[in-house]
Amino acid sequence: MSELDLVVIGAGPAGAAAALEAHRRGLRCLLVDEAPAAGGQVWRAPPEGFVRRKADADAKAGDRLRAELGASSIATAFGHRVWLITESFRIEAVGSEGPVTWRAPAIIAATGVSERVIPFPGWTEPGVIGLAGATVLLKAQQVLPGERALVAGCGPLLPAVVASVLKAGGRVAAAVDLAERREWLSALPAMLTRPDLLARGLGWLIRLRRAGVPVYFRHAIRQVESAEEHLEVAIAPVDATGRFVTEVCERVFEVDWVAVGHGLVPGTEITRLLGAEHRYHAERGGWVAVLDETGRTSVPGLLVAGDGGGIRGAAAAVEQGRLAGLATALDQGRLDRDGFEREAKPIRRRLRRAERFGQASARLMAVRAGQVLSIPEETIVCRCEDVTRAEITAAIGAGAAEVNQLKGWTRCGMGPCQGRMCGEAAASLLAVASGSRDAAGIWTGRAPLRPVALDDLLGDYSYGDIPLPKAAPL
Repeated sequence: MSELDLVVIGAGPAGAAAALEAHRRGLRCLLVDEAPAAGGQVWRAPPEGFVRRKADADAKAGDRLRAELGASSIATAFGHRVWLITESFRIEAVGSEGPVTWRAPAIIAATGVSERVIPFPGWTEPGVIGLAGATVLLKAQQVLPGERALVAGCGPLLPAVVASVLKAGGRVAAAVDLAERREWLSALPAMLTRPDLLARGLGWLIRLRRAGVPVYFRHAIRQVESAEEHLEVAIAPVDATGRFVTEVCERVFEVDWVAVGHGLVPGTEITRLLGAEHRYHAERGGWVAVLDETGRTSVPGLLVAGDGGGIRGAAAAVEQGRLAGLATALDQGRLDRDGFEREAKPIRRRLRRAERFGQASARLMAVRAGQVLSIPEETIVCRCEDVTRAEITAAIGAGAAEVNQLKGWTRCGMGPCQGRMCGEAAASLLAVASGSRDAAGIWTGRAPLRPVALDDLLGDYSYGDIPLPKAAPL
C-alpha cells in the first residue's frame, strides 16, 4: 500500500468519524477493522444476504455511515485482525489473503469496549450469554436463542435487550436489575440532554410493561443450573454494593437462555502495548489512557477515540472521533491552529452535551464491590484457563500483590481472551487485599493483541522452504 499519514484501528462510530474528518483535511488514511463492514458493535451491519425486518435508529445510523465511507476515497481493510503494533508504529495484521504490514506516523485507536460479566455459579453454562452478545444476535444476526429468556445485569443494555427479545417474538420471564429505581431516577436529569435517546429508552420500558415482564430491582443472579431441556435461574436481593443480603434464593425461573451483563470495559490493549500512561476511573469503565481533550495520549502520534478512552456512548464517540481526526491534521500541518479551533468549537459543544448522557449510563454500569465479594470460592473466574476464585484467593494469600504477578502465579488472563473476560473480576478481588484498583495495577499489554493462527501468519510456507546452510567442512 502507498505511504500513509494515519491508520485508524476500529471502524465503529468513533473510528469512522476520525477517518472521515482526517480524510477531509487531506490525510492519506487507512481504516482497519476485523468486521466485514464498518459500524462497530452499536451500528453493526447485518451479514451479507440478510434482509432486515425493520431498520431501527441504530441500523439507519450504520447505513448512513457506511454510505458516507463508500462515497469517499478512504482506503479500508475490513476483515483484518491487528495483532501487533511496534513502538515505531509498524502495524502487523492478518486478513483473508494472509499477513500484511502498514506504517504510519499516527495511529487512532478506536477499539471500543469489551463486556464485563462478574462471575457467578453457572455463568459458563451453554445458553448464558452477555447482554452485548445478545444484542448482536438479536439485532444484527436476527437470531432468537430461545423462546423464553431471563435478562439480568445493569445499565441501559438491560431494558434494550428485553425490548429486543420481545420484538423478536420471544418471552421474558423476568428482568433482574442490580440498580434500584432511585438510581435510574437520579440519572434522568443528565439523560434529558438527549431527548431522542431518552424517548427510545422510554419506548423500551413501555414495551416491557405491556408484555407484563416482572422487574426485580436490586436483585442479581445467584446461580444458573442446567436441567434436561432448560436452565434453572435463581435470583436473590442484593444491597447497594451488589452483595447478596440473604442466603436464600428468592425466585427460581425455568428459561431457555439467559442474557446477563455488568457493564462495559474500555479496550486499552493498544495503548497498554505501546506504553501510554493510564489511570483508573471506575465511572469511565476502569483503566483508561490519559488523554488530552482531543484524544492524544502520552505517546506522540497515538490518539484514542470513542469508548476505548472511557465509556461515553455512541453519540459522544462520533464527536471524539472528529476531534481526533482534526488533531491529527493539525499535528501534521494540514490545518493551522486558528482553523483547528474554529472547526473544533461546535464539535466540543456537541460532545459536552452527548457526554452527559453517556456518563449517566456509565455510572449505572460501574462495577460494585459487593458483586465481586459475592463470588463463591468454587466459581470459575478465568474460563479460558479454568481458574477459580479459590485459586486466586490462595495466590493473594501467598503474597501476589499486583495483577501481573497474580497472572503469572495462576495463569488467570493467559488464555485466548487475554484477560478481557476475567480481568475485571480478578483485579477487583486483588484490590480488596491491596486496598484499591490503583494498587492492584494494570495488565501489561502484550502481543498478540488478538489470537491469530500460525497458519494465517505462515501462509503456504512449509519446512521445504526453510533455507538450510551447507554443512561445515569436517
